[in-house]
Amino acid sequence: MARQKISNRFMRSNGGNVKNVAKMQVLGALVILGAGFCLAGCKSAPELTQAQALAMIQSNYAQAPATPITITVTDQGMQQGVSAKYWFETKRYPNGYWGDFTLTPDGKKVLKLMSGGDVIQWRPDGPNDQNFTIQVQTLVANHLKARDVADIQAPDDNTRVASYTEDLDFTGVPDALQGIAHDPGNKPSSSRHATFVLTNGAWTLQSVQ
Repeated sequence: MARQKISNRFMRSNGGNVKNVAKMQVLGALVILGAGFCLAGCKSAPELTQAQALAMIQSNYAQAPATPITITVTDQGMQQGVSAKYWFETKRYPNGYWGDFTLTPDGKKVLKLMSGGDVIQWRPDGPNDQNFTIQVQTLVANHLKARDVADIQAPDDNTRVASYTEDLDFTGVPDALQGIAHDPGNKPSSSRHATFVLTNGAWTLQSVQ
């Protein structure tokens, strides 16, 4: 009878150990499985290099329609235009500082007036007015250019923001007209920011500001 009791006690004890081992195995498997899910879900985003960002920005510019350059012409630019023989004065008004300037054949080959026609009506408020301007537009159309990508920032895991410089492309624009386009009041270069988002595991350009 005593042996029977010992045997029953041993069976109960051994059965409990077996159950505990089984439970530990199940828990271990769940821990490993959970760790796998965590690694899959917490996988870090791929690096976005400056070269990659620049290539995407420039590709975006290349896909947009080519556009002419709008140039603001100041009093200094008017003098440069006369020297370059883009226009010449055809009328001077009694006040001494108003004038009409007509585009030359050479001028018509490289630019057009934003106001239309071929006569510049120069009407400053006074002889020392440095704020009056007119606008012309190149006949050549080009794409914008991007350069100097820097300061790539990560607002969150799926977003990157990069600063860069945007340049007007003066390919095909005569030097004299380029000089006018670099006078005060014009912006041949501008600071921009590009936003990139992670799409299907790869960075894509979302917007440019």
